[in-house]
Amino acid sequence: MWHLLEPLHALLYYAPEAFDEAAALGYDTAERWPSYFAWRSAPLGAPGPARVASAFYSFSPAMVARYVPAGDGQEARGPAVSPVASAADVLAARLRAVDRTYRAVLGEDAVKSSELVAAAALARRAAEAAGTEGRPLAAANAGLPWPDAPHLVLWQAATILREHRGDGHLAALLVAGLDPVEALVSFAAIGAASEPVFESRGWSPAEWAAARERLVARGVLGEDGDVTDEGRALRAEVELRTDELAAAPWAALGPEDTARLAELLGGPWLSAIGSGLLPAENTLGIGKV
Repeated sequence: MWHLLEPLHALLYYAPEAFDEAAALGYDTAERWPSYFAWRSAPLGAPGPARVASAFYSFSPAMVARYVPAGDGQEARGPAVSPVASAADVLAARLRAVDRTYRAVLGEDAVKSSELVAAAALARRAAEAAGTEGRPLAAANAGLPWPDAPHLVLWQAATILREHRGDGHLAALLVAGLDPVEALVSFAAIGAASEPVFESRGWSPAEWAAARERLVARGVLGEDGDVTDEGRALRAEVELRTDELAAAPWAALGPEDTARLAELLGGPWLSAIGSGLLPAENTLGIGKV
C-alpha cells in the first residue's frame, strides 16, 4: 500500500505546479529544497530547524538550518533563515499545488471519476485509523481539516499514512541503534540507492566517513565498505519493524477494502509514475516493485 500511495504524495515535491505556488509565496525554486522543507514542515506550525531536523531525521541539521526559519523565537540565535510565508499560507498553497498537479497528471476525467471518489473514501478511513501517539508528522497532518474535493482527500490521506509509516520507521532505526547518517550509509550499502543520492541529505564527507567507520566497527559493514550478513539482517529487522508499526490502519480497513483500494489506486499510480516527474533513482524506492 505504501508503494501505491507514496508516489501520489511525492508529486508535490517535483511538480511544476507546486514550484509555481512556492514561487508565488516567495520561495527560491532554483532547487527543490526550499519548497520541500516548507511543504512538509508547515503542518507543524513554526517548529524551527532543531525540531524539523529531529522529525525528518535523515537530513543534516546544518542543511535543515539553511532552509527552515527559526521557530517561535526559541532558535533565534541559530543560523536559520528568515520566514518567507506563514504556515497557514503554505498549507493553503500546498492544497492549491496538489489540486493543480493532480488535474495535470491524473487528468480532469480521473479527478472527477467515481473510482477516485471511492479510493479517497477508503484511504481516508485508513488514515483516520492511524494512531498518532509518538508520531509528530502523522499527528500534525492528521490534525488538519479534511478538504472537500475527493482528489485532495486522497492526497491528504496518502500524506497522513506515509508520515505515519515514516514516524514508525524512525522508531525502528532508533531501536536498531542507527543514527541519521548511519541509517543512510547502511541503506546505501544494501543497494537501496547510490551513495550520491543519499548524500543529498547534506552530510559532509567527513561525517559520512565517520559513520562508515562506526558501522565497520560494529560489524554492519566490512572493511571494504560492503554490507555484511549482520548488516543485512539489521536492515531487514528495521524494515520488518517498520511494516509492523505501519500495519494498524490496514488492519482497521480490513483485507477486502484494502485490496479494493489497491485496485482503485492502480490508475493514479501509473499516471504518477508515468508522469516523468519523480526521479528514477531516489531514497524512497518509489516505482520499485
